[in-house]
Amino acid sequence: MDTAPDRAAALSLLKEYLKNEGLLRHALAVEAVMAHFAGLFGEDREKWSVIGLVHDIDYEMYPDEHCLKAGEILRDHNWPADYIRSVQSHGWKICTEIEPVHRMEKVLYAIDELTGLIAATVYMRPDRNIAGLEVGSVKKKWKQKSFAAGVNRQVIEEGASMLGMDLDTLIGETIRGMQQTAREIGLG
Repeated sequence: MDTAPDRAAALSLLKEYLKNEGLLRHALAVEAVMAHFAGLFGEDREKWSVIGLVHDIDYEMYPDEHCLKAGEILRDHNWPADYIRSVQSHGWKICTEIEPVHRMEKVLYAIDELTGLIAATVYMRPDRNIAGLEVGSVKKKWKQKSFAAGVNRQVIEEGASMLGMDLDTLIGETIRGMQQTAREIGLG
């Protein structure tokens, strides 16, 4: 029977597949933001954060099979089907056909790219600290298409729309989630 993994098990498994410090910091950022949104929505923080933590488990070793290999890895470790589906759905229209349907999946889809844009914005600040970062600063960088050009802004907008959330709220709550783990992700 598939059992829900706890954070320690998820982190241990993640570190088997991800060695790159930047990717690990991204995983920790997404984990924190997922936990934050779970709290906002009154959902299971442990489940949401674990899914956020492992969402890119296959990215370093299997970039051309991203999200697909994640499913294999998690199935091989007896993860529950709904966890696997959620992880795979964050690649919708990019590398999978699995559409985010549940609120948790929609949040992951919306904030994955956004955490990268926010981190890049913080790196441009003289103190490289996320404390005090304002939504307006991120929006200013958002408009500069050459800034963090790899961030798919359309995915973020689509995710916000799927959640019925305006972009400013999504950005603000994502910042707050990242602030909770600022030191661990190198933004404190």
